Amino acid sequence: SVVVLLILVAALALGLTLALLPRAPVTRSCTAPNNRTGFLCDDRVTCVPASWVCDRVSNCRNGEDEQEQLCGDLPHSLPGHLVFYCSNPRFWVYADQRCNGMNECGDCSDETWSLAACPPCGQEWWTCSSVYFEFCSCIPRRLCRDGVQHCLDWSDEFIC
Repeated sequence: SVVVLLILVAALALGLTLALLPRAPVTRSCTAPNNRTGFLCDDRVTCVPASWVCDRVSNCRNGEDEQEQLCGDLPHSLPGHLVFYCSNPRFWVYADQRCNGMNECGDCSDETWSLAACPPCGQEWWTCSSVYFEFCSCIPRRLCRDGVQHCLDWSDEFIC
């Protein structure tokens, strides 16, 4: 009975020690649909696209993607993997908006190969210097031969 008591005390001490050990920080990085950068919910299954975090819509079951500690001081309160800083560091976009073909930074720094490390235009895109603020060095192929100039060199109307 003394041995059983000692085993119980040792088990209790071990359990208490393990409970007090600091836990490894939870990695919130994940890959959302369409290979987009994401935020992992507490359920360890749901991966919310970065740009859905702090959008005033709860996408995680417990609403952790909208909590004050995460959204209180954007972008500084966000985990670094969710943020891309434009060439002017006062401006930022969500990481899943980098290399999406759209000019969210306003100066194309979220779409350029150097700063954003974007791959060349994909199959659904045409490579050119855009005349519109909306695009940068790629335009959607659906805009080819539509009678409207989207590329400086008019290649979207004559070659694409």
